[in-house]
Amino acid sequence: MLLFLEQTLNGLQLGVMLFLMASGLTLIAGIMSFINLAHGSFYMIGAFVAASVAQATGSFMLGLAVALPATAILAMVLESGALNRLYDRDHLDQVLATFGLILFFNELVKIVWGAQPFYLNTPDWLSGSVEIISGVPYPAYRLALIVTGLAVALFLYLLIQRSRLGMLIRAGASNREMVGALGVNIKLLYTLVFGLGALLAALAGVMAGPIYAVQIGMGESILILTFVVVVVGGIGSIRGAFAGALLIGLVDTMGRAYLPDMLRLALPPATADNLGASLASMSIYILMAVILALRPRGLFPAHG
Repeated sequence: MLLFLEQTLNGLQLGVMLFLMASGLTLIAGIMSFINLAHGSFYMIGAFVAASVAQATGSFMLGLAVALPATAILAMVLESGALNRLYDRDHLDQVLATFGLILFFNELVKIVWGAQPFYLNTPDWLSGSVEIISGVPYPAYRLALIVTGLAVALFLYLLIQRSRLGMLIRAGASNREMVGALGVNIKLLYTLVFGLGALLAALAGVMAGPIYAVQIGMGESILILTFVVVVVGGIGSIRGAFAGALLIGLVDTMGRAYLPDMLRLALPPATADNLGASLASMSIYILMAVILALRPRGLFPAHG
């Protein structure tokens, strides 16, 4: 029971980190109909900037405070200077162009920071453990990550559903030409949404820094999971991204924790471990296939 609780929290932690990535990506895909493979690069850049500032100053929070706006500004400059020309192009053109950006940013990071991984230390005030229930200590930093993800989810809900900007974002997603005809600067709106998506990706990168190594190419592996979340939840849906991220996080974590042990009941240990690891890696894609078979537009499609 205690192990199950710990693994559930691990799944929630992975889920909220995926949500930070998927929320920005699903907004960009749903509102702009733009496929941005370079989204993982903003995750990587945010982590590197935060690690550099934290190592220079000894302050994790200062690294976070610098990394978020720096990444958002970089993304908005890139969007307004180059990527906005791709909005009316075919999705294949968008995929090829943003894949090229992945290669560019990986080489740029190597030039600026070198090829060696960086390590972002956990803040001292979050380096301990918290007893959720008696006898179940859990790392305080991972709990803080879960709380941060839930706070961001609430913020995005209020922004999209309860604010004037959110109204314009939803209207722009439904009918871009009509919103523009009403006097709204749709180009600026798109730039702000793109910057917000990059900021959320950078936040995920910074929060992941103390758990995983900050290294070149770190954005590609999580980008694959992020696209699974977006497809499962429904493209353009923040609610879908949240539900999909938690579902994928829990399925992936539970599969890796329990499948090998379950298979050992019927198979030799070595075979069970190998087969369990393979099935655990496949579990989220099997889940995606099942959900798309039942709900082709995802759990909570944005429109219709």
